[in-house]
Amino acid sequence: MPVAWPSALVVGYDPEAIPGLDAGALRKGLDEELDRFGEHGIDAAMALVVFDDSAETVLVAALTERPWDVVVVGGGIRKAEQLLPLFEEIMNLIRLHAPQAAIAFNTNGGDSVEAALRRM
Repeated sequence: MPVAWPSALVVGYDPEAIPGLDAGALRKGLDEELDRFGEHGIDAAMALVVFDDSAETVLVAALTERPWDVVVVGGGIRKAEQLLPLFEEIMNLIRLHAPQAAIAFNTNGGDSVEAALRRM
């Protein structure tokens, strides 16, 4: 029977929704970070949200896709004061839909692996 890799879900703010940002370059960096998870033997996925009515649907779908070992919440969501309600919603949805998962916080899109490894 194959051994399952540890799993991580990264929750971040969708770069397409940030005016004045080079969303393509940021998305490329996020995809590279997902590749780095694989280099560490971690099966990872990303859920990108915006601060609107779609956030809950996107998050619930991602959180219930499988039993995640850790959920990494991005600094872009936590650090922006105007996104505090979104951050609270994310934390409560993790508790509700992925209670088995550890919670980790990155400081930027390039250290999500390290954040996840701290909690695994």
